[in-house]
Amino acid sequence: MTGGALDGVRIADFGRVLAAPYATMLLADLGAEVVKVERPGLGDETRSWGPPWADGEATYFLAVNRNKSSVTLDLATPEGRRAARELVAGCDVVVENFRPGAMDRLGLGYAELSAGRPDLVYCSVTGFGSGAGAALAGFDLVVQAVGGLMSLTGSPEHGPTKVGVALVDVVCGLHAAVGILAALQHRDRTGEGQRVEVDLLSSLLSALTNQASAYLATGRPPGLMGNRHPSIAPYEVLRTADRPLAVAAANDSLFARLVARLGRPELARDPRFATNADRVAHRDALVAALEEALTTRTAQEWFTELSEAGVPCGPINDLAEAFALAERLGLDPVASLARPGSPEPVRTVAHPIRLSATPATYRCPPPPLEDGR
Repeated sequence: MTGGALDGVRIADFGRVLAAPYATMLLADLGAEVVKVERPGLGDETRSWGPPWADGEATYFLAVNRNKSSVTLDLATPEGRRAARELVAGCDVVVENFRPGAMDRLGLGYAELSAGRPDLVYCSVTGFGSGAGAALAGFDLVVQAVGGLMSLTGSPEHGPTKVGVALVDVVCGLHAAVGILAALQHRDRTGEGQRVEVDLLSSLLSALTNQASAYLATGRPPGLMGNRHPSIAPYEVLRTADRPLAVAAANDSLFARLVARLGRPELARDPRFATNADRVAHRDALVAALEEALTTRTAQEWFTELSEAGVPCGPINDLAEAFALAERLGLDPVASLARPGSPEPVRTVAHPIRLSATPATYRCPPPPLEDGR
C-alpha cells in the first residue's frame, strides 16, 4: 500500500468550530499533515461545548479534529504572530475562518503571506463573504434561517425548523476541501498558489439544488412540505402499524412494484395515479390509499418486503440503528483511535471516501491542548 493521497502536504489550520476543522480533518485523513493553531488556555471553542463528554473531552471537538497536532499561539502578541508566520513558512496550505479582515490586521492575510510565498494556497471560510456581508457573524443556525433552508424544512402545521445537525457548516467544509484540492492541483501544474474563498450562505444556496432551481425558473419560492417532495409522489414518510416508513417510489415502475407488494395493484391503473404528475396532483388521495395498506404491518416488515421488490424505503432510525445498519452492510462506519493514557479509544465516524490505492488512515486521536488544559 502506498502512502496517503495527500502525503507531503502540510496545512496550517487556524480554523475553529466546525466548517474549517471539518475540511482540514478530511484532508488529514487523506494524508495531509495538519497543525491546528489554538488559543492558549482555551483552545477551539468546541473543546468546551458539552455535554456530552467522552473521558472528559467534548464530543463536538472529537468529531472533527482527529489526525491533527495542536499548537497554542497568542496571535494578539508579536511573539505569537511571529511563530504563526514561521509555521506558515513550512506549510503548503493555510485555512482560516476568522471574521473577514482579522487575519489581515494580524499580518497573516493572504496578500502579505503570498508576497513571500507565491505558491501558497490560502483558504478563507466566512459566513457571508468578504464584501458587504463581512460584518455579519456566520453561525449555522442563522444561515439556515436567512438562507432559506428553514423555509423548506418543517411542516405547515408546526412551522419552520432547523436541520438536526449544523448542515450548512458541513457543506461549506466540503466545498472548502474541494477548493483546496483544486488549488493544489493548479499549483502542481503551474507552481502558483491562490486564494480559495467559501462562505456559508453561498454553500447553502448551492446545496439547495432543485429547490433553488425551481425558484430561479419560476420566481415562486417553494414552501414548507414536511416530509413530502415537491415534485415526486410517493416520496415521503408514511404511517405503518408501528412507526413511520420513508418511501421513495420515484418513477412509474417503482410505483407499480410498490402497490403490487401492498396488495393494491389496481392503484397503478387508477387514472389519478397513472403518472408521477398525476400522483403529485392527487397526493392526499394517494397517501390515504397507501397508508390503508401499510398500517396492516410494521415498518420493519415492510422494509424487508419492499426492499426485496427493489422499492426504496426504510424506517426512521435513530443513530444507534443507523450505525448498526451501516455495520450490517459492511460499510465500517466507525474509526477507533487509541487515546494515550486511557483504556478507552476515541470512536469517530469513518472517512466517507474509499480510495483503492490511497485509502484514508487514522493516525492519531484529536489532540489535547498544548498547555495541558
